[in-house]
Amino acid sequence: MRQAVIQEPGMIEYRQVKNPIPGERQIRIRVQRIGVCGSDIHVFHGKHPFVSYPLIQGHEFSGIIEAVGEGVDQISIGDKVTATPQEVCGQCPPCRRGQYNACEVLKVRGFQAPGCAQDLFVTEADKIVKLPDDFLPEQGAFVEPVAVAAHSTRQIGDLSGKNVVVSGAGTIGNFVAQACKCRGAKKVLIADISDYRLNIARQVGIDASCNVKTQSLTAAVDKEFGSDGFEVGVEVAGVQASLASLVSGVGKGGTVLIVGVYEEMPKVDMSVVCEHELTMKGSMMYRHEDWEQAVEWIASGVIKTEPLDSKHFPFDEFLAAYHYIENEGDKVMKVMIDMD
Repeated sequence: MRQAVIQEPGMIEYRQVKNPIPGERQIRIRVQRIGVCGSDIHVFHGKHPFVSYPLIQGHEFSGIIEAVGEGVDQISIGDKVTATPQEVCGQCPPCRRGQYNACEVLKVRGFQAPGCAQDLFVTEADKIVKLPDDFLPEQGAFVEPVAVAAHSTRQIGDLSGKNVVVSGAGTIGNFVAQACKCRGAKKVLIADISDYRLNIARQVGIDASCNVKTQSLTAAVDKEFGSDGFEVGVEVAGVQASLASLVSGVGKGGTVLIVGVYEEMPKVDMSVVCEHELTMKGSMMYRHEDWEQAVEWIASGVIKTEPLDSKHFPFDEFLAAYHYIENEGDKVMKVMIDMD
């Protein structure tokens, strides 16, 4: 089978290797689509702090079950599936209390463990997430980022009737904004510096948008929410100014959720957090139930993925896909690798 390996930052080598054989309670998937994540680009540039090379990337994907090992039931050859990428210990305190997404020795496929950038991918049966028969391969590859949104919005608690500001309109921010609507938010305002991304947000039905290069977030909040303001802010951009705006702007007693990844340690005005009695929370990846929620939302159409599907590349043009993302910058959402 074919396999793509990042030997070192900026260098991808293609190999022909033997087909993997599923062991006990494992399954083998013929990969159809792979989504390229922003974290994959960090690995490609050598800027991800928790990887070593060589590395097989890929953690957003979909495919079809081709073989099953002993002890596997309720999964059949021919099923459309995706799979969670976490490798966890099951023994540390977070794992024992069911918070295995924050495992103390967490490894993630495509980063600290081999990913799915190959024709055939073997993983444990309990990581499998079944997809509806009518799912397109690219819908299956979108389940992972939608699961991020499902988990993060679940961290907030009850969103019914609340006004929400989402800062960052990339793929994750877009899905977080959609997920807030799914969970009953009254109105969602999404902010970014890219008109392209904000236009995609409008295409999927987000209530309001703000380009903070041309309009202050404060002005946009006043326009969209009036004196009610907003009770929840979700920081997805991973930018200091974005975090500061949410902390200073959210209503007293409100919640600020951190989803973004910061290259530099941000500062938070803790006097505002204290005096306004704010709740600040973090969100780390997802759990299995978040993937199931993501599948349900995509299947029902309440989460829209097609407008985010920017461009497809064949498997042997992985390098071109990465360069396309670099060159297009904020004018691209999700790039897919086609394996078939």
